[in-house]
Amino acid sequence: MDRIAVPALAAAGPEKLIARQDSTVAIVAFVGLAAALVLLFPFPPVLDYANHYARIWLLSGGIGEQPFPKIYAVDWNRTFTNVGIDVLATWLGPLVGADRLARALLFLAIVLPPLGAIGLHRALFGGRYHWQTAMLSLGWCATMIGGFINFQIGLGMALGFACVDLRLQGGNPTLLFAWRLAAALLLTVMHIFALAFYMAIVCGLEYSWRIDIVRSKAGLMRLAGRLVLALGACVLPPLALYLHTAALPNAGGNGLGLAWNDDVVLIVMNLLSAITTYVPVVDVVLVLPLILICTRAIRAGDIRMHAGLAVAACGLLLLSCVSPRHMLGTGWISWRFPIMMALVAMAMVCPFANLTRRHALLLALVINLAVFGRTGWVGWNWWLAQEDVAALETALKRVPAGAAVLPLGHEPERVNGLSHSNRHFAWGLDTFRHLPTLAVPFSHAFVPTLFTAKGKQPLSVLSPWSEIAVPEGNLLSIGVLSCPTMMQQYRDFTPYLSDWRSRFDFVLVANADIPDRYVGTVMPAGLTQVEDAGFAKLYAIDKAVPAEPFAIPAGCATAL
Repeated sequence: MDRIAVPALAAAGPEKLIARQDSTVAIVAFVGLAAALVLLFPFPPVLDYANHYARIWLLSGGIGEQPFPKIYAVDWNRTFTNVGIDVLATWLGPLVGADRLARALLFLAIVLPPLGAIGLHRALFGGRYHWQTAMLSLGWCATMIGGFINFQIGLGMALGFACVDLRLQGGNPTLLFAWRLAAALLLTVMHIFALAFYMAIVCGLEYSWRIDIVRSKAGLMRLAGRLVLALGACVLPPLALYLHTAALPNAGGNGLGLAWNDDVVLIVMNLLSAITTYVPVVDVVLVLPLILICTRAIRAGDIRMHAGLAVAACGLLLLSCVSPRHMLGTGWISWRFPIMMALVAMAMVCPFANLTRRHALLLALVINLAVFGRTGWVGWNWWLAQEDVAALETALKRVPAGAAVLPLGHEPERVNGLSHSNRHFAWGLDTFRHLPTLAVPFSHAFVPTLFTAKGKQPLSVLSPWSEIAVPEGNLLSIGVLSCPTMMQQYRDFTPYLSDWRSRFDFVLVANADIPDRYVGTVMPAGLTQVEDAGFAKLYAIDKAVPAEPFAIPAGCATAL
């Protein structure tokens, strides 16, 4: 239904009592603040960003610098989706530079999803309501802090394309079909989940404002026909690209590689990924006022809702609960749907459109405090991380070009508090995992964990380097070098650990200023420390295996 209830103020009071709302200033301020953060902090604590940066640098021309022509190759037949930033790196990187392009893409990943939701909201409700400012809060979520840049940009594109779709609906059906073909093609190239999001929004918009459309058999048949045409247009481009490339992500020969959120706690945690950044408690506190605004508006009867998008949001909620956490070598699949649901849910409602000037100012104050409080919280963590980035850069200065670097880390006993809140996000996941891949652009060195997954990236590793490379990798504890059981446990997933002394020149340790939970600061014999920068330590490897047997640290027993 179009409106839950007619607000008393709108029904009884004169129109002059209803304040004019305008969210434009807050939106411009948020966009400016996001741009400032990206400019001030070149390598923020965003999980995948450093890895993407290294690949962008290679595709922008770095692959032609020594020693990389012998290490990497570009093959666009490896994939047909999830390559938006790779295409831009190839086309624009040589013109604008890898650093500028990478920062621009990070900026777009932050601002495009909420701006897309705001654009859709304005198209639906025809105003600049303060509620649109609240949508800016969704610029910060687990997929953003996780560095899912293609995915984030794709969400914003999907919402923007949906605004165009809304304008074309009811017009020339041939033009609408052609538009959806073009939109689906662009979204498929950017990220396949962005296409799925677009399809969900389009279906919701086709459903229209009122829920009683399903009560008429004729109306239901017309709706079904429109949905079939819409979905058909969206499915054709990815199907054609798939038939051309036939490259899908895989789980390294482990079949589907399924992992599920199989209990209530995991499902709730997964749903909270729509708002989670570095410390979940802080995020919940700062988002709670926005939730209370909606509940208060429902009680006051001053809220409008788009029924079709409500159905779409419910479908995305269901997918959030039942989708696998990992599949086909792709992690955190289930994270993709809660942020989709949240964006649609905020775009589909318009609470408190009819307020007096005093109440409108109060509403704007609460929303702005919540939104910019979250942005300030993120900025604080980005500022904290710069000391760690500087330490890593100091260590990498000691790495000569052409060297092979083995990245490891100290796994803490427990996640630290606010003093190092930037080092972890969501529920204890590290944000520094991919920082060692900066050895590629900074030192012209090889790192085994650069993103080169078939079906997701066009970059591949040449032989013999491919023998010690993985398409995607974690940052393992230094204990793997001293604990035989841990080494055996990870050997199948990390082939670069086999004969690591002879294949690598340096060990780069991240999070080194916090003792490792298994072995503390103990390193095996044959490693010489050449740089201690606090957060990052660099060790040179003596390729001659020590003759004497080494003692196994007592902490290795806890790694079983």
